Amino acid sequence: MKFLIVSTSPIIHLDNEYSAYSPYVREMVIWEKYVDEVGFCCPIRTNKTNLLRTKIPFSVHSFFTTKEANLKSVSSTLIALLYSFYNVVVIFKGMYWADHIHLRCPGNIGLLGSIIQLFFPFKPKTAKYAGNWDPNSKQPWSYRLQKWIISNPILTRNMQVLVYGEWKNSSANIKPFFTATYFESDKKEVIKPDFSSGIQFIYVGTLTTGKNALYAIQLMEELKRLGKNVSLKIYGEGPEKERLADYIVRQNVSDFVFLLGNQDVETVKQAYCDSHFVILPSKSEGWPKVVAEGMFWKCVPIASKVSCIPSMLDHGKRGVVVTMTIDNDVRQISALLENPEQYAKMGEESMLWSRKYTLDYFESQIKQLLQR
Repeated sequence: MKFLIVSTSPIIHLDNEYSAYSPYVREMVIWEKYVDEVGFCCPIRTNKTNLLRTKIPFSVHSFFTTKEANLKSVSSTLIALLYSFYNVVVIFKGMYWADHIHLRCPGNIGLLGSIIQLFFPFKPKTAKYAGNWDPNSKQPWSYRLQKWIISNPILTRNMQVLVYGEWKNSSANIKPFFTATYFESDKKEVIKPDFSSGIQFIYVGTLTTGKNALYAIQLMEELKRLGKNVSLKIYGEGPEKERLADYIVRQNVSDFVFLLGNQDVETVKQAYCDSHFVILPSKSEGWPKVVAEGMFWKCVPIASKVSCIPSMLDHGKRGVVVTMTIDNDVRQISALLENPEQYAKMGEESMLWSRKYTLDYFESQIKQLLQR
């Protein structure tokens, strides 16, 4: 089987080596096990990046290289339009080559791919929609268009669409799905430190305005003002890092808020084990892997009400669903800090829920998709 991955996510080509965003590579390793040849239809970059990346450990048979462009000016918009025509031809060639088409949405290439796949109704296809599938959420028109095309069984044939969460009135080709980080063999007992030694919060993720790490810091400030012995470790890189660093210095919170950058998997895993809470006050998510990772290590999640997060947290029974109103959210967290028994119960339920979604289970589901 010739398996084509159509994605906006770039491949990095440096030092005669191909790499990509680390979680993306870990997932593709599993898909690759059950196909004969892999092709990528995506942009290829040759410059260094702060992206947390991993070498692609399998052979790639074919690259169908698309072009990237931005929409920051009139001239760049015109260039992007020209590139779109070029990308249509490239994507069509890739899909013609493939025996199985795998779309990664949303994104610019995902949008073009969702349209071009209509010309291949008899080829088996899968689409992974990594964004928020909630039909009531505010999203760019291009995202809504992609969702409409791939979920429309009259237009799109022979495709299974993997989405995060379960949504009412979904079409027959929609399959609730998930993402995993750990194996069954990773499961081990976790004993959290007592609150008396300090209450540790952890944030892991890209430092962008959408991920809202600043709000996590502001929550710590308010909890500290109330006399709570809290601290926050922030792992990740991104365009907001400098602004966050300036805020930490300006607000004089560097003794309990720490910017630690990107770290290896084992370091982050140990940080989860040492932390009481994982926090993600994000404005938009698909499947918030960081929340599921923290829950796997018995961290109580504190997360915003987007995508499938309310369901993951059982609507507040195994975590705190923040309202993004500082007074109300501090009140919710403080109440939990003052009730260690409730905290322990939430942590246990979080861990039991998350540990159902292992890479072993993920692989079994991928195998079924490709064998249909």
